[in-house]
Amino acid sequence: MKFGLLYEMGSPDPSPAAIQKVYQNVLEQIRVADEVGFDYVWAVEHHFSNPLSFSIAPEVFFGTVAAQTERIRMGHGIIPCVPPMNHPVRIAERTAVLDLLSNGRLDVGTGRSGSWSELGGFQVDPHATKQMWDEFVRAIPKMWLQDAFGHDGEFFSMPEREIIPKPLQDPHPPLWVAVTSEGTEVDAAERGLGSFGLSMGSFEAQEKKIANYRHVIRNSEPVGAYVNEQVHTVNFMYCHEDADTASQVGRTMLDTFNYGTSQGVPIKEVYPSPLYQIGGFLPTLRQEALGPGDASGIPPGLAIGDPGRIIDVIKKWESIGVDGLNFVVQATECLPQDAVLDSLRMFANEVMPTFKNAESKVVS
Repeated sequence: MKFGLLYEMGSPDPSPAAIQKVYQNVLEQIRVADEVGFDYVWAVEHHFSNPLSFSIAPEVFFGTVAAQTERIRMGHGIIPCVPPMNHPVRIAERTAVLDLLSNGRLDVGTGRSGSWSELGGFQVDPHATKQMWDEFVRAIPKMWLQDAFGHDGEFFSMPEREIIPKPLQDPHPPLWVAVTSEGTEVDAAERGLGSFGLSMGSFEAQEKKIANYRHVIRNSEPVGAYVNEQVHTVNFMYCHEDADTASQVGRTMLDTFNYGTSQGVPIKEVYPSPLYQIGGFLPTLRQEALGPGDASGIPPGLAIGDPGRIIDVIKKWESIGVDGLNFVVQATECLPQDAVLDSLRMFANEVMPTFKNAESKVVS
């Protein structure tokens, strides 16, 4: 089982000083996560998402992360693979640079955005986003692998050019796709991409999706040089020795996250499209985080509680085929920084050893 962190980097205060503090806090959390043995840190790309997220330039942020860490892998994603938000050449170039700067520690997550604020702000047609994404994910690996690349497509065209630099990882960084809408796990599997689940759902629903993914990927035609058969999902985590304290603090984080997501406008609510069946990452997580929960008041699939409860939750996710959990540990700065850091360290000391071998590095 792999463990990671997922950051939105939101703030109730949009001033430059407040957002700078958010970035400083997140960098400190990542340094601790690197030290105590977390495997991944993911940073989203969002635009026009006040107060939920100010992670608008993850490629810049990850340059600093690469310089301040030694072993943790950096998940650049989810990158919206739609014009004019991102050009595929720029995605290929900046991810290659990040792979070099991090000494081969980059993973690349792809998607198409589920936010009307984002897509509408960039004047992207929601009906075409899946086709845009498909064209991008087939082209980007070729940019990494071929000496020169040219393309004449539906959503972007370019004359043949040499795209330099190439990534450090041979043949290229692992590729993922955000899985929210029903059937996207099949899209991931058919293309040999890792499944990065942005909606938790019930254990039963996720188990069915994972089984479907595993079945289809056996006969995949990978868009890259190899198949990345991994299933990760997003969760919330707050670990404390006292179950009641964990529940109270965790509930604060969930309620604050719910408030932040409620400020956004998902595609499905304003622009009917069969390509957005669920509405995307934010509403899906919001619905899951609202409960109902067990006696702790926390929904049963969330990693919030004392170490024993969290171990039981993770074992359940592991039993249905999840390879990795990526945790939201803060929501628009509602928790004190020390509480977040203490939670990370306790998780590493009390939970991680159950799922890691004896060589895992745990620091008090």
